[in-house]
Amino acid sequence: MYRYRAALHNLNARSLMSTQFKTRTLFVALLGILLNPIFSSVAEEKPDNITPTSITLSPVVVTATRVEESSFDLPVSIDVVDGEVLREGQLRANLSENAARVPGVIINNRNNAAQDLAIQIRGFGARSAFGVRGVRLYADSIPMTMPDGQGQTGTFNLDTAKSVEFLKGSFSALYGNSSGGVVQIFTEDGSEDPTISAGAIFGSYGTYRTNLTFGDDRNDVNYIVNGSLYRSNGYRDNSYTRRDSVHGKIKFKLNNDSNLTIVATALNQPDNQDPQGLTATEYQSDPKQASAPSLTFKTRVTRRHEQLGVTLEHDLTENDTLRLMGYYGERQNEQFLSTTVGAQASVLNGGGVSTINREFGGVDLRWNHVGKLGALPYNLTAGISYDLMGDVRQGYENFVGATLGVKGALRRDEDNDLFSFDQYLQGSLDIHPRWTVSGGVRHSRVSFKATDRFFNGVNGDDSGSVTHSDTTPVAGVVFRLTESLNLYANAGESFETPTFVELSYRDSVGGGLNFGLQPATSRQYEVGAKASLLGKTLINLSFFKIDTDNEIVVLSQAGGRTVFQNVPSTERKGLELSVDSRPIDNLRLFMAYTLLDAEFSSPFRACNIPAAGINFCNAGTLETIQAGGEIPGTYKHTVYGEASWKHAPTGFSTALEMRNFSKTYVNYDLTDGAAKSYTLFNWRGGFSQDIQGWKLSEFVRIENLADKKYVGSVRVADINARFYDPAPGRNWLIGLNAEYKF
Repeated sequence: MYRYRAALHNLNARSLMSTQFKTRTLFVALLGILLNPIFSSVAEEKPDNITPTSITLSPVVVTATRVEESSFDLPVSIDVVDGEVLREGQLRANLSENAARVPGVIINNRNNAAQDLAIQIRGFGARSAFGVRGVRLYADSIPMTMPDGQGQTGTFNLDTAKSVEFLKGSFSALYGNSSGGVVQIFTEDGSEDPTISAGAIFGSYGTYRTNLTFGDDRNDVNYIVNGSLYRSNGYRDNSYTRRDSVHGKIKFKLNNDSNLTIVATALNQPDNQDPQGLTATEYQSDPKQASAPSLTFKTRVTRRHEQLGVTLEHDLTENDTLRLMGYYGERQNEQFLSTTVGAQASVLNGGGVSTINREFGGVDLRWNHVGKLGALPYNLTAGISYDLMGDVRQGYENFVGATLGVKGALRRDEDNDLFSFDQYLQGSLDIHPRWTVSGGVRHSRVSFKATDRFFNGVNGDDSGSVTHSDTTPVAGVVFRLTESLNLYANAGESFETPTFVELSYRDSVGGGLNFGLQPATSRQYEVGAKASLLGKTLINLSFFKIDTDNEIVVLSQAGGRTVFQNVPSTERKGLELSVDSRPIDNLRLFMAYTLLDAEFSSPFRACNIPAAGINFCNAGTLETIQAGGEIPGTYKHTVYGEASWKHAPTGFSTALEMRNFSKTYVNYDLTDGAAKSYTLFNWRGGFSQDIQGWKLSEFVRIENLADKKYVGSVRVADINARFYDPAPGRNWLIGLNAEYKF
């Protein structure tokens, strides 16, 4: 393999139960009103007329099958948030701004740019202490997740997004390792005429964001490019954020059969401060404060990311298309931690400053064929992919003499190399006008290699290598009960390898990677229904069950080293429901509800208190976690509701949003506490004007109207009990945008 080198919340208890009861009662009542007419509609359908109709509210998606199809006709749970929704009355900085409208998906804003967003889909990804785990990320079909399953959303560009697709359930496994779900963003094409747009957004806590976009389509070349600057002092102390990014896409029509697309992204985040989590006592005292160690050691992150992807599509025949995608990128990360000087005295400690210089890239070759088997239409996709990553990972002391928060002596020096090689096949067949069967299989092989170059005579050689592989089949079926009602079912298997971070340490001195840590494997089952009511209301309902073996969790944390382990089994089950309705012109009602019961289905042992010295887990610090306990970081209930209205003659628009999240536990031992449930209301309103080629728009947004005190995200199993990332109280945004077509 090529070697790389590169230089509680705290609501009033009396009002809490009342608020939750009223919220969910209102949700059920409104849902009943919307659902009631569908049974009459179904009864009036002629069963012999099953030609699919055009579902106005059902978008075309590509993530589920890798070919364009209506989401209504697929045997999977897949949701789309389009570009207009992503941008209307929003900061456009974080994917979390709109994710609450997708049932089964949680994207919590940690309000901490040093740690990025936390994403979970049906409970996968809940354990992540930073970045994204267990969920795969893509931008224009280019991987934003590394081969071991670690990813970040910071490079997602919402200014130019055409849509974001959220794929849930078993068919996610067709994307390989760590596919508890798939999130994919697509960049819009440049407009037909040369168009320039500029915007500025200002808000609470010294927040401002500016952006400039230019696009055009001429002479077989289509392009769009965007640049943005984002600054914020942050809701909390020591939480200054700076993020500068450039994103562009250019498409060349080479001839009648061939198209070439180039996508480039660059991100610069210098010295983003890290306020760290708070203990329950600190949170209750002052949620705006930063942790004391974060101030002492000036915790912060500097991050740079550049990536280029090229896709060539060629029509071999009328029915056959060949697609070749290649990408390459570099990423640098320097993070100052709050590891104490005393802890760094251990010869095993990797220091309080972590640096990563990464190169990554890969290729994907895919063939798609559409045809007929006799009189039965089908499509088939086959492909291979190769992805690799090389890290130069180093650690330094976070002090020099008596000066803290500066880079000191070298304490860790190693190479982390990994690659994955996958082969996949998927397709669908219309076996009857009412029935379509779909399925696929993917084989993945992921290889890890660590080369330790730092020796002090005591710490041992942590070099080593390990390879994991698995084959994951999936299958699904759609039954068209009527023109407006589809029933579906699917089942499949998936797997999730440990990331390199999780493999790095074991509960003994030296000896290489944590070879005992195995991939988690899951069996997923789902049934559901998709209904369109008179072309004005789209209803999606799904029931799912997921059984996982070897779930990856924290075993122990001590001296700056976190050791992970497998637990025998977990179970996730629940339902997801969304209702998207336009009952009259200019009025849109949207509701989403998720029930998730995620628990450990067998007992296991974990360290509750860090052991002294280098003994990570001894008999005095192990605690038995009983079966039946909830998986920390997951939410049993989430509800989202939105009512929006537009008045076309004046260009006025307004919307009221509601979000309700149940409590979530912070540790495997449930007695360690929970972030309490909360209900938020947000409002937005704005105007737009068309004046002689100019399109102007203005908006105001107020979040957390009732000024609720709540926890926006939790840090699962934090050894210092700093579990809580507080969220802002009432805050505001004002935005202006101007667009001109030449």
